[in-house]
Amino acid sequence: MIASWRRFCALVFCIALALPAQAQSDPTAAWQPSFDPSKAEHTYILSNISHPAIEGVGVGYRIRDKVWERSNGRLYVDFRPLAQLGGERDVISKLRMGAVHGMLSSSVAAANVADKLGIVNLPYVVDTFEKLDKFIQDEELFEEFRQSPRRQGVIAVDITSYGTYGWATTKPVRSLEDARGVNFRIAEAPVNIDIYRAWGNRFTVMPWPDVPQALQTGVIDGLDHTPTVSNITGKFDVAKYFTEVNYAQGLFIHLINERWLNRLPADLREILLDVIAEESAKSRELARIQHEEQIAAAKAKGVEFIPLSAADRQRLIELAEPVYKTWGERIGADYLQRVRDSLEK
Repeated sequence: MIASWRRFCALVFCIALALPAQAQSDPTAAWQPSFDPSKAEHTYILSNISHPAIEGVGVGYRIRDKVWERSNGRLYVDFRPLAQLGGERDVISKLRMGAVHGMLSSSVAAANVADKLGIVNLPYVVDTFEKLDKFIQDEELFEEFRQSPRRQGVIAVDITSYGTYGWATTKPVRSLEDARGVNFRIAEAPVNIDIYRAWGNRFTVMPWPDVPQALQTGVIDGLDHTPTVSNITGKFDVAKYFTEVNYAQGLFIHLINERWLNRLPADLREILLDVIAEESAKSRELARIQHEEQIAAAKAKGVEFIPLSAADRQRLIELAEPVYKTWGERIGADYLQRVRDSLEK
């Protein structure tokens, strides 16, 4: 408990440095509800680890307000970003038990809930905004994805984005050979561990709240993440280079405890799911815009963006073949192939 609290404090402190003075005392001050939720008949506790300035996170507040409006104040979405309820591994456990009702889980952590959710983290499968839209719009493929964590008492209802993954580093990485000299922080996620082992890169598995200090002190000198998150959370203040590997979309998968959802009155359940679908779709469009805006903002601050060569991209795909095989067996080889075939058309 003490360690989790320290990590949360470190995260909030890092974000606060990049915020206006009036917002530093409460990072969520700008997102407080304009209504009194105390008399709501039902409360949906929704967690996320990151900052609501990220469109794929801020959607939680937009869902809160829209659900309140449509339900006439009967259902309150109590959205808790910034790891207020703990790190993702902790929250996943609480979600299974029903102590937390919903979670905007990073896609890298979601693979800990169900193997099939890990498909979106495999390199160069769902690697663009266009492929993400196509995947979600394919009712058969996406429904199989959504239902995959039900054995854990959880369903995946929708997806939001926080950009495209690459490498934020303290020294330029212009080739895969350069990458060999970097110690990358990666998430606590089985898919990512397998990918980085296959690629032959050095890496450190580290909870997100520990990253600011590790980056500043040189414990790590590279970060596997997106330009949006790297810029908004101040990582580009230290890491002045970004290699555009573009191997996967950064996603938040909206997970809900199925037992809690089924106990919700039918009309409120319909309102909640409808609003999540509508606002998640809007959020994906906003995330695409934000991705470009944050790249421009980072470049204006002196961050150098380095394209990965086509030859190096192909080499990463070849090196990842054992990962496709291993995770194909866990995800379902037929399902993985159907997704790849559909998205490559």
